[in-house]
Amino acid sequence: MKSAFVTIIGRPSVGKSTLLNKMCGEKVAIVSSVPQTTRNAIRGIVNSQKGQLVFVDTPGRHSSEKKMNKKLMEVSERALAESDLVLYLLDASRAPGIEEEEIAALLKPLAEKTIIAVNKIDIAASDLNKIKDFLNNWLEKNEGKKEESALSSFVPLCLSVNSSIHYISANTGEGVDELLNALFDMAPEGQPMYDSEFYTDQEAGFRIAEIIREQAINRLRQELPHSLYVDIADMEFKENEKKGQQLWVRAFIIVERESQKGMVVGKGGEMIKAIRLSALKELKNIFDWKIDLDLRVKTGKDWRHNDNTLRRIIDR
Repeated sequence: MKSAFVTIIGRPSVGKSTLLNKMCGEKVAIVSSVPQTTRNAIRGIVNSQKGQLVFVDTPGRHSSEKKMNKKLMEVSERALAESDLVLYLLDASRAPGIEEEEIAALLKPLAEKTIIAVNKIDIAASDLNKIKDFLNNWLEKNEGKKEESALSSFVPLCLSVNSSIHYISANTGEGVDELLNALFDMAPEGQPMYDSEFYTDQEAGFRIAEIIREQAINRLRQELPHSLYVDIADMEFKENEKKGQQLWVRAFIIVERESQKGMVVGKGGEMIKAIRLSALKELKNIFDWKIDLDLRVKTGKDWRHNDNTLRRIIDR
């Protein structure tokens, strides 16, 4: 029986959350075209006859000195330190750059427990050769130098330990089963850490807040890409004679400035109504009980620069 914690790491928008959902067969992590949508270490659990893999989705690695970005990077570094295996995900549709070099440097000490997967091979813009060229060019550029580059030690170890790089589509599922088999082969012997019926260990309140945030940013991505978060103010189970057990939830979409509240509410309340209804539709697919959602908007002035707020929403 195999058992392992597997940290998924990569640049923003490489498809880490989409891959996690595909591997788990359930919606575990929210998905958006907005970079760095993931703000927490999101766990998804895959059970099979071979054993159990607990995947940890992490925020996209992005170079920035902003306080919130630094906090997000701490999340991924903690997950790496606690992992048994690492799944390094690259994007076949985007040219590798400085962020890939920085990730390779970060993974250099973890090379023997790292496996590489290249995602988005199904889209027209994909170019598998540029990933190979990137790795080979780094090897050639640093050949003969006294100090090894991060990739010059990282790539050969990955190729020798894992036999090959995996080319996948998290969207269609192509290559995902083979990737899972490779990860199970690498995993150490051990007992499952969760019961077999679990596909995530997230609490209900966190999942509800994430679904609301997903629906909000997907509708407001041009106006408020990173300027909002969702706070669950109250939750209570209630019995309804006709509808059975209901979970009543009061949640607030928090924005940074008063001027942003109108964007979330929309003309005549149309935007917040759309966010609420789409969130309820998603939640219906996740929970067995009906949810009654009271959704409002309020201001948390400059919350992205507040240490206490960042700790509360990122370290949970």
